[in-house]
Amino acid sequence: MITTLIVLFFIGYLGIALEHPIRIDKTATALLLGMLMWILYALGAEYIVPAVEGEKFAAFLAENPALAAKSAHIQALEYILDVKIVEALGDITQTLFFLIGAMTIVELIDIHGGFTVITDHITTRRKRTLLWVICCTTFVFSAVLDNMTTTIVMVLLLRKLIEDRDERWLYAGMVVIAANTGGAWSPIGDVTTIMLWVKGNVTAPALISFVLLPSIVAMVVPLFGIQRSLKGDLPAISQSAVANADMSRKEKVTIFILGVGGLVFVPVFKTLTHLPPFVGMLLVLGILWVYTEIMYNSKKVERVKEHRLPQVISRIDMPSILFFLGILMAVSVLEASGILAAAANWLDEAVHNVYIINVLLGAMSSIFDNVPLVAGVMGMYPVADPAVATGYAANFVQDGVFWEFLSYCAGVGGSLLIIGSAAGVIAMGLEKMNFGWYLKKFTLWALAGYLAGAAIYVLEVLLLK
Repeated sequence: MITTLIVLFFIGYLGIALEHPIRIDKTATALLLGMLMWILYALGAEYIVPAVEGEKFAAFLAENPALAAKSAHIQALEYILDVKIVEALGDITQTLFFLIGAMTIVELIDIHGGFTVITDHITTRRKRTLLWVICCTTFVFSAVLDNMTTTIVMVLLLRKLIEDRDERWLYAGMVVIAANTGGAWSPIGDVTTIMLWVKGNVTAPALISFVLLPSIVAMVVPLFGIQRSLKGDLPAISQSAVANADMSRKEKVTIFILGVGGLVFVPVFKTLTHLPPFVGMLLVLGILWVYTEIMYNSKKVERVKEHRLPQVISRIDMPSILFFLGILMAVSVLEASGILAAAANWLDEAVHNVYIINVLLGAMSSIFDNVPLVAGVMGMYPVADPAVATGYAANFVQDGVFWEFLSYCAGVGGSLLIIGSAAGVIAMGLEKMNFGWYLKKFTLWALAGYLAGAAIYVLEVLLLK
């Protein structure tokens, strides 16, 4: 049964990676994979549960004496239903609620023209200056929002600023790199950092302190390389009208401040209250909801032109939410069945170097989706207790070297190929960029930045930890 679970997972993983060639949406594959793995896990419960969780299973049976007369399969199945699936859903739903709240807030800001508070100020026509402005703006935006949403906003902005397709592709390629590097150092900037932060593998202060500088280096190195292809000024171009003519400047600024300020406040909220991050995110969403309700109640706007939150929720990317649900459910089976623990033991024995392991994982994230990759790694290596962790095990405590470096490598490594990150796939779809073109123009520069940033992180550890 264990072998079947491993084979099924890799088939599903391959289906996700080959989403475009096989023309089956990765969300469908992920959901099917997650549910099939739980079915197989339940069917093999009689053999898997006692072998993997003998002590916990014995304690469960002692607490439920009514199960003594039941068969071994029913006992193990009840343990899965009452313990394992509840634990898995408890962890997964925290991440999903956080993402739903964040995506709704971003959509609310965007549909009300809030982002024009920033984008309207980008007026330079010098090609190299514009590249730096676009990349720095993307880097900051992706740390506060997420790299996928930021890429959409910035690529749409590029369409207004740059008419020549070939030049626009150069900017769009750098937007992908800037979005991924910007999301790697922020606890709310990328799905993988959200997962690490929500589960307590890293804290916001430590992540920012040790991953920010490597992320900047990973963006700046390819930025210097790509800017050499740009010379002179862009032709003047007329500015299009603002996105939402029914919104006053004051209202746009207010929604922008409430939304972005609320997103930035979430890590502070967690630090102050010790409550899960999704509570803070939904609190911010509730505040924005009340504000927009009051705003529309006081405005004379046609109902069809209103963008109240129930209408905005219908615009969020639910397939992405379901994808995360499916893949995280699948990974939870790998963890519950002991497969990830066995893989961790093999890596420890064969490699036994957290830096090499993470650099390899980062390179793999350019081929495979980094969400299941990080989810799998988190299941392989539980957070170690700092009171007893010494030597190699000390790398796996909260804010340990392994988790911080994983955040950097999984986020930035996806830039090596255009299909290696959500930002890259979005840019590829919006701009019809070619895989081969990105490979020729950007991969070596992205690799140089990735390795340079990794070297900076190692240097930080040697000097500061």
